Amino acid sequence: MTITQDLSFFSLITNASIVAQLVLLLLLAVSVMSWNYIFRKMFALKTAQRQTIAFERLFWSGGNLQALYQKATTNRRAKGALERIFEAGMSEFIKSKASYNNQQEININANSMVLDGVRRAMRAAYQREMDALESHLSFLASVGSVSPYVGLFGTVWGIMNAFRGLANVQQATLASVAPGIAEALIATAIGLFAAIPAVLAYNRYSHDIDRLAMRFESFIEEFSNILQRQSN
Repeated sequence: MTITQDLSFFSLITNASIVAQLVLLLLLAVSVMSWNYIFRKMFALKTAQRQTIAFERLFWSGGNLQALYQKATTNRRAKGALERIFEAGMSEFIKSKASYNNQQEININANSMVLDGVRRAMRAAYQREMDALESHLSFLASVGSVSPYVGLFGTVWGIMNAFRGLANVQQATLASVAPGIAEALIATAIGLFAAIPAVLAYNRYSHDIDRLAMRFESFIEEFSNILQRQSN
């Protein structure tokens, strides 16, 4: 077998120690999972942004709130996060107003209690939507921070085996340690290959989610003000 064949990528992996192969297999599995979550989150965030913009345009076009609410309750499959927040707030507003109307206790304190309930309902819906948007981000963060160290472990193990092999060699040459060192560097490379996309995706998606969160919070405050004016 020639030196080129000994140092080929495939040969280095197949001839690596069991520990090094397990490290490479773990990093490869983590990388595949990471890319899966990266693409899924990319499509989910694009859909959320598109649905948010569409509902904001519809909401601020001056349409009737009752009509918007009816559309939200009947269009369950296609509605986005912001529309679900609106539906939660409007549903609580309608139920609370109906309850106080039946009790004939509409006054300033009752209106304040209704609005507090509406805000709590929208905050609960907001938190559910944020939990859904932030799902799997912690996995990407973990991959970005841990993968280089896992690769480094494989590197240290490979170099250790390379130098242990020198104990049985009369004369140490570069050719005798090159396969072990190359095997070790492959672990580092795979670790970085898994970590870099995960870190970039995490930072990008965190920024996008923060922007959506600000839009959701602004909508909650503005919608609460609208309901307050209507209830007075």
